Amino acid sequence: MFCAKEERAMLYQVTDWDDAYANAAHIPGAEAWPDRWTEAAATFRAAHPPEALGTGHLFRPQGPARGLVVFIHGGYWMRFDPSVWSHLAAGPLARGWAVAMPGYRLAPQARIGDITAGIADAIATAAARVEGPLAISGHSAGGHLAARMICDDGTLPDALAGRITACVPISGLCDLRPLMQTAMNATLRIDAGEAASESPALLRPRTGIPVTCWVGGAERPEFLRQSRLLADIWAGLGAPTDCVVDPGRHHFDVIDALAQRDSALTRRLTRLA
Repeated sequence: MFCAKEERAMLYQVTDWDDAYANAAHIPGAEAWPDRWTEAAATFRAAHPPEALGTGHLFRPQGPARGLVVFIHGGYWMRFDPSVWSHLAAGPLARGWAVAMPGYRLAPQARIGDITAGIADAIATAAARVEGPLAISGHSAGGHLAARMICDDGTLPDALAGRITACVPISGLCDLRPLMQTAMNATLRIDAGEAASESPALLRPRTGIPVTCWVGGAERPEFLRQSRLLADIWAGLGAPTDCVVDPGRHHFDVIDALAQRDSALTRRLTRLA
């Protein structure tokens, strides 16, 4: 039996919701990361010029593509665009996959429901250009959108969803309700109805699509909790799920492995049944 002191030590309670979802404040040298991403992305595009995909990019490998990887960027639905993340196409591209990086309208110009619909349209456009299997990933808010694409509510048409061989939300936000208690909700404008309709953890997944929730071991506790939450809830609804905690990785470097051909993350995303 645990004593009362031991029981209290096991409790997890959020008292500051803004701090719970503040990543940069807990990563040393965080201010340098956006410039680092942007420079690496520009260098990659210079060597691998992409096709235009609306406001995003489509990178093609040499020779016929084995399939299409979609990577959806993060930024709490409020920041960034695909030009910051081009270098993350390197790993799947080296394995022979085409890589789509869709853009989307940002809050407050768009609500999260509008962003979901826009990403679904962009995936349909990219998938019409590249035959074969489809693997969907995204980081942070993009992880939310990646998971949102395989919810069984008609977000993607059945024929397109039937091509999906993997969904890998990275540090994804699967339950939007806690974000309603943060200051950034003044921009996001999430209300109870939108939280219910846009939170993957509150929706049913399509059957038969392997889902890997990937998260850094050094991330904020809320990102670890959210990743485990989706894997657990969707496993209970019959989806094949896994939750991988990448040791030592924080919110900004957990995606670095996508730039590597043979990383565990790249291999998980591009493996075929």
